[in-house]
Amino acid sequence: MRILTIALVAHDNRKKDLIEWVEFNKGTLANHKLVCTGTTGRMVEAALNQNRRKDNSNIDITLLKSGPLGGDQQLGAMICEGKIDMLFFLWDPMQPQPHDVDVKALLRISSLYNIPTATNRSTADFLISSPLFESDYTPKKKSFSDYLGRSIDL
Repeated sequence: MRILTIALVAHDNRKKDLIEWVEFNKGTLANHKLVCTGTTGRMVEAALNQNRRKDNSNIDITLLKSGPLGGDQQLGAMICEGKIDMLFFLWDPMQPQPHDVDVKALLRISSLYNIPTATNRSTADFLISSPLFESDYTPKKKSFSDYLGRSIDL
């Protein structure tokens, strides 16, 4: 089984959903590396490690900045660098975000780099329960050589 680097992000109104999902999938997530933005990361860390302190087997979570403070952009950069395998981003489509352009950019980059992305709990359930989740599946990487090699007229 391949160890995945999984990004977990949630807007304020969706943090409770993500934490419930994380607690339900704790056994599966414990086998992978986790990367989270800001407050979401601290909440995920508390949820995953609350019963593990006795045996010192805490799950390691990389914490980035809060989304509005650049965490979404940090995560997007990690996707571009090939450091993220999967994104679970429970965003709130009903609440305006002060960093809405960053949210859109993150979702665009995850699509561009063909990263499996869940933006709601149902899709998250489907992704984590897929037989491909625990396999050696590697998403096909798109070549951008035509785009990078295009002629530029000045």
